[in-house]
Amino acid sequence: MMVGILGCGAIANIITNFAAEGKLGVDLKFFYDRDMERAENLASQVDGIVVLNINDMLDQVDLVIESASPQAVMEVVPHILERGKDVIVMSLGALMDPALRDHLDEIAKQTNSKIYAPSGAVVGLDGIKAASIGKIREVSLVTRKPPKSLGISTDKETILYEGKARDAVRKFPLNINVAAALTIACGKEVDVKIIADPAVDRNCHEVHVVGDFGELKTTTQNIRCATNPKTSILAAYSAIKLLKSLNENLKILT
Repeated sequence: MMVGILGCGAIANIITNFAAEGKLGVDLKFFYDRDMERAENLASQVDGIVVLNINDMLDQVDLVIESASPQAVMEVVPHILERGKDVIVMSLGALMDPALRDHLDEIAKQTNSKIYAPSGAVVGLDGIKAASIGKIREVSLVTRKPPKSLGISTDKETILYEGKARDAVRKFPLNINVAAALTIACGKEVDVKIIADPAVDRNCHEVHVVGDFGELKTTTQNIRCATNPKTSILAAYSAIKLLKSLNENLKILT
């Protein structure tokens, strides 16, 4: 499988490191970013090709990893799908827009392409997807991050947001993909609380779900990417595992 990357930030850097070590299971070859230097730095690790326009890779690849921004999902991913190419979407917040999600789904149906959304920086989504077959009555997320990860400076615990996932994703588009992933997985909008806490040094997510299946609680304490504290290493790992699974004949989990 030939793969290209759209957006050469922290997640793309981790994925490329795995490719350079021969651990990715696919051929990572093409790189695009508005910052050409970032794309060139990653491409140099795997003898890759930097393209000046996303269109320049689409005749060559089978799949594109979007690791750029919600805006890229809105503006670029539809075009990738129209060309019949599969896409891994890392900026899950964009998929909280039901109109956009339906639009992408319709294009994918017409072109026989696939849209993949990795589990990202939170555990337990597989169980939540299974639980959604029944009725889910309550689902909540408490996200606690160091102030730097949320782009602020404070010396005391501060609640930055409390409300529904849709507004949380709008106000914190680069920090709260977990809320989008949970909402999409369970089919019910998540109640979200976002806390800036100088006492923690990890990106922490506490999930609580109640439904016909029973009750589920998970806690994820993520190591942050060195190059971007807003991003958790687990998010990149989830994309890597997804890429590796595309070539596996034995599919485990939901």
